Parts: sequence; C-alpha cells; structure tokens
Amino acid sequence: MAEVAIDTAGRLPRPERPAAWHLPTFGLRPAVLLGPLLLFLAAFYVYPVGAMMWRSVGDPHLTTANYTALFTTDIYGLVFWITLRISLVTTVAALLLGYPVAYCLARLPPARANLLLILVLIPFWTSILVRTYAWMVLLGRDGVINRLLLALDLIDAPLRLLNTTFAVYVAMVHVLLPFMILPLFATIRGIDPQLLRAAASLGARPAAAFRQVLLPLSLPGVFAGCLLVFILALGFFITPALVGGPRDLMIAILIDQQVETLHWPFASALAVVLLVAAVGSFALLGKALGVERLYGKA
Repeated sequence: MAEVAIDTAGRLPRPERPAAWHLPTFGLRPAVLLGPLLLFLAAFYVYPVGAMMWRSVGDPHLTTANYTALFTTDIYGLVFWITLRISLVTTVAALLLGYPVAYCLARLPPARANLLLILVLIPFWTSILVRTYAWMVLLGRDGVINRLLLALDLIDAPLRLLNTTFAVYVAMVHVLLPFMILPLFATIRGIDPQLLRAAASLGARPAAAFRQVLLPLSLPGVFAGCLLVFILALGFFITPALVGGPRDLMIAILIDQQVETLHWPFASALAVVLLVAAVGSFALLGKALGVERLYGKA
C-alpha cells in the first residue's frame, strides 16, 4: 500500500489540480484568428450599413430633409404604426401557439421529441415565397377554404380572405412560428421537471406552478423567441406584399417602393429608422422581461 506523506501540522496534502485544457492556437494570436471574420463583417456589414446611413443625410448634399419628411408626414407615421401593430400581434400569436408546442416537445422522451421536432423544422426546407403562394391558394375566393365552407353550406358566397389583415397575420405566424418554438424548446428542455413536482407536493396547483416556477425559468427562451419573431416581422416583405391589402403597407414594402422609384436617400432613411427600431426592440424587450436579472446581472 502506498504511503501518504503528512505535513508537520498533521494534514494531508491537497490533491494537485489538473492543468486546464486550452484549445491549441498553433502559435497564432487571437487577433490573427479573428481577422478573417472581422474583415468579412467590416466589408459586408459595417461598410454597407455605414454607406446607407451616410446616403440618408449626405446624398446629394448634407441635409436632414429625408428624416424631417419622415417624421412630419402623417402617412409615414401610419405605415410605422401598421408595421408595429402587425409585428406585435404576430409575436404574441406565435408565443401563444408556440409555448404549448415547445412544452410538449420538451417533456416527451428524446426519441419522440426529435421525431416531432423534424416536423417543426420542415418549413425551413421550403422557400418563404412558396409558402406564401400556398396561403394565396388556400385563402383565395376560389380557394380550398372557401370551397370547403361552401360545400358544408356554412356560407352562401365566398368570403374575402385574401388581401386582408387576417391573411397577413395567418401567413406571417405560420412562417415565423418555428423561430418561436425552437428557443422555447431549448430553454424548457433544460428546466428540471422535479421543480414542478416539488411545487405540486407543496400544494401549488398546476396554474400556480406554471406561473411561479416554469414561466420565470423559461423567460430567456421567451425573450429569444419574441426577439427573433418581432425583428423578423418588422422587416417582412414577401408575405404582406402578396397576401396583404392596401391597409397592410409595412416599412419594407415602402422601402421597396422608394427603391423602385430611385429615391435612394429616402429609402436609406427608412432603413435607418427600421434598424434603430430593431435595436431598440432588443433593449426594451430585454428590460421588460427582466432577462438580465435572470442571468445574474444587476
């Protein structure tokens, strides 16, 4: 049996800590490794965004007329309100529909959950344009839904479903729902089910256990899903342009119209405001959900 050396104070020696494992850098500094990525971002993100910002105030000469017109014309304010309303409704609808799905997937055995998760990922394999055209076929006056309602004698004449705000909501929620489900699934999957059982053993009803245990712990997933859906909805173009009507004019459609008429400075101003709205949404949503507190930050 091996002898163990004891120091003068009669204490056993502390075991040696294993050396920390580091990813080999092959003698290269981190700046060199990150260089290609930084150059790529600078060339294809920083420069285009900077050029867009400059064009909004410096083309053909230095002026703030584009922003003045943007914030003093009622029609543009209405477009911003429509965009905000559609994005908020789409985000809330996606959250209400996606949370139960994510919870069920997270509580299933891994084999069944992975199989059903494939069904959530299938829409990513299809173009947004194709899915939008599918909704045009379903919601048209001679579409599948109207034919079914007529066959069941539920209506006497075809309903106007296409080119309405309802069609925009339905199509956008369908396209953006996977972006809500995936972050929620990842977060809820990491929550220990024993916490809910412990709450139930202490007398908490299912609604109280959800409100006081599951929902607070899943807020990071709610934050990530809402942020993805809301920011993507802010800049949505194809779906509202094809299934929406004149009352569903969003910022992205307005930018496209300005580009087609070669009003590049005003289109750049619209894009800058849209960018600021996206960044502001990130900050406000994180503050509202208290995500920094959940991660242990002050």
